Amino acid sequence: MAAKKILMLVGDYAEDYETMVPFQALLMVGHTVHAVCPDKKAGDHVRTAIHDFEGDQTYSEKPGHRFALNFDFDKVRAEDYDALVIPGGRAPEYLRLNTRVLGLVSAFAEADKPIAAVCHGAQLLAAAGVLKGRACSAYPACAPEVELAGGEFVQLEVDQAHTDGNLVTAPAWPAHPAWLAQFLVRLGTRIEP
Repeated sequence: MAAKKILMLVGDYAEDYETMVPFQALLMVGHTVHAVCPDKKAGDHVRTAIHDFEGDQTYSEKPGHRFALNFDFDKVRAEDYDALVIPGGRAPEYLRLNTRVLGLVSAFAEADKPIAAVCHGAQLLAAAGVLKGRACSAYPACAPEVELAGGEFVQLEVDQAHTDGNLVTAPAWPAHPAWLAQFLVRLGTRIEP
C-alpha cells in the first residue's frame, strides 16, 4: 500500500471523536494527515466538543479536547492531497462560510478524490455544491440541506455508513468502524495481519 496524503478540515467545536479518532486511525495505518483550520497555523489549536446521545431530541454537547493543528491552512493546495476528511460538530457551520474552504471541497469532488464526511460535515458538502445527484448520509438534522443541495439523504442507523462513488458518509461518530473501513477501501488501504 502506498501511503496517502489526506487533508482534514476542522474548526472550533468540531466534534471531538469525529476529529481525533479518524486523525489517529489514518496515521496509524501509515497515511499522512494534515489537520488545518482557516486563519490558523501548525501548532495552533481548535476547541472540540463532545456530542452524545442521551435520549433528548438532539445530541448533548460537552467541552472536548484542544486539538492541535499540524499544518498551515494558507499552505494547503488540493492538488497536493489524495483525499479529504470532514468531521462534524458545529465547525462545518463556520467552515462553509469560507470561500477558500468551499473551493477546496469542490476541487476534491471535481478530481473524484475520496471524501469522507460525518455528521454535520454534510453542511460543508452542501454549501460547496457537490451533492447534486449524490446519495449522502449525515446527522438527520442535515437532511433538508442535503436535499436542498440536490442530493439524496440516506437515513441510516447511527453506526452505519454509506458510500456513493468517492463519497463516504455517516450520521455520527458511532459509525467510525463502518465509515473508516469504507473510506480505507476508497483509499486503497489494505490492512493485513
